[in-house]
Amino acid sequence: MSVITHRTVKTNGIHLHIAEAGEGPLVLLLHGWPESWYSWRHQLTALASAGYHAVAPDVRGYGQSDKPWPVEAYSMKHLLADFTGLLDALGEKTAVVVGHDWGAAMAWNSAALHPERYRAVVGMSVPHLGRPPMPPTQLFKAAFGEGWFYILYFQEPGVAEAELEADIPRTLRTTLAGVPGFDTTAEAVRNRKQGDGFLTGVDAPATLPDWLTEDDLAHFTKELAGSGFRGGLNRYRNMDRDWEELPELATAKIEQPALFIIGEQDPGRAFAPVDLMKPLVPNLKDVRVIPGAGHWIQQERAAEVNAALLAFLKQLPA
Repeated sequence: MSVITHRTVKTNGIHLHIAEAGEGPLVLLLHGWPESWYSWRHQLTALASAGYHAVAPDVRGYGQSDKPWPVEAYSMKHLLADFTGLLDALGEKTAVVVGHDWGAAMAWNSAALHPERYRAVVGMSVPHLGRPPMPPTQLFKAAFGEGWFYILYFQEPGVAEAELEADIPRTLRTTLAGVPGFDTTAEAVRNRKQGDGFLTGVDAPATLPDWLTEDDLAHFTKELAGSGFRGGLNRYRNMDRDWEELPELATAKIEQPALFIIGEQDPGRAFAPVDLMKPLVPNLKDVRVIPGAGHWIQQERAAEVNAALLAFLKQLPA
């Protein structure tokens, strides 16, 4: 099995910690919330064994990467510049970009806005829906009315941090293995009212699913204990800023070869319809829905995700 190594790289005025394995064409792996490079532990070794240079950074605000304090430091423009700068630091002109959750949004937008740097794109769990007709928080308020919605709850700095950091092992156990607050289909989440939190009405499961060990959970807990939740939450607080700063996403299409993978039971399917993506990604090769899988797809079904990813990579032009 290929060895995963670690180093720190300077890019876009900050330092990013990266995990990497293998040699060959670059595959950049971008994680989501509330995770880290470790979310890609199964893909790093699989890609390396297949002849690729797999690189998974801790996105700014997470793990061992820098954690700027200002909310606006986590805008999509800053994040995309981190990744093009990372390609430069690695001496690479192009890469295949792969993302999950918020990392998927970063991957789609990287492909849309920097097509000269990304020769193909893979999104997991979150489809590319382009630029909405109004700022996202306005859209969410219109959709949910007086109801509770996690992205709106995350908007006020300090509020969600206080809740989620009060008991980090419980927060991660509940979010990764239980009923996460973004599951709008769950009764406990539907019953929430204004003033409730991300964990209100749900319990941490006593046992973990087979894809997540106690050691895995301890690793995520240690990383989030060191970084806190502010950086990751600040990504949500930039959604309206992104809407204002990136009007070009209203018309930009992703012309590169693309693949989308999602779990059949991913709660995001309730409010992020995949079909809306297809006109925006005309070279979408496949939409792979993995039966029985949930949101944490590359960890839950590593073998199936790796097989789909490698099959996609192998058919790309050299």
